[in-house]
Amino acid sequence: EARELNFRNYELVIGLSLVLFFVSCAILSPYIAPYGENERFEPYGHPSLSHPLGTNDIGNDILSLLMYSCRVSVVVGFCASAIAVGIGLVVGLLAGYFGGYVDEMLMCVTDTVMILPKLPLIILIGAYTGGSIRTIIIVIGLLWWTSTARIIRPKVMQLREMEYISASRMLGFGSREVLLHEILPNILFILVSKYMLTAASALISEVSLSFLGLGDPSWSSWGLMIHMAFTRGGFVNRLWTWVLSPPICIMLFILGLMLLARAFERRELSAMAEVMV
Repeated sequence: EARELNFRNYELVIGLSLVLFFVSCAILSPYIAPYGENERFEPYGHPSLSHPLGTNDIGNDILSLLMYSCRVSVVVGFCASAIAVGIGLVVGLLAGYFGGYVDEMLMCVTDTVMILPKLPLIILIGAYTGGSIRTIIIVIGLLWWTSTARIIRPKVMQLREMEYISASRMLGFGSREVLLHEILPNILFILVSKYMLTAASALISEVSLSFLGLGDPSWSSWGLMIHMAFTRGGFVNRLWTWVLSPPICIMLFILGLMLLARAFERRELSAMAEVMV
């Protein structure tokens, strides 16, 4: 048990450290990046003391570009996830608590959205609208809420049968008070866990869109860096730092989000067990 608790703590610490690192890079990139986003040096420069990761085809410092590109990943991941989890939470709460016709109607809408081909639809909308960051965030948020609703609904259905919920109703508390003050606090951990997982999924979608050249060209992003490395001589000139550094950053950021999600999910399971007892 002590070993398991230790492992859980390590998951939380490592996940939080990775996420905070990239969030800090996104916020502080104008102050901590070695060079400006538009500063130019010798193109196709290999790693050196002045440019630890080298330079790209137009002479941008790759390390600085990685830091500036954090902004798109953090903004898209967290903002799109907030929209998706917010919609999924409302749908899951209402469907699970009221049941009956409300449940059937909301689950019908959920199933309809769930079967939509999400990535092709995002690619189509990105190609049609020019792939602005705002559009990507809204589209991802409106498409990625279904899994949250599906997870929240059975939890709420389970909680509404608890004795303390019945007691709250008998005392005259309305549905709004019961949902906000009795049920919502007991699903908070699973909600945070789902938020992290959705942020990771949103990040992958944005990277995929930018890699295909359908992202917002006015913003530096990790997906756009990979696209440029593939199409503008990263392989030919053997600039492996240019080719590999964005995927490594993506992998580490997603790893941090996944570890945080696992840590909060386990805490949620422990909290649910206490409620059941």
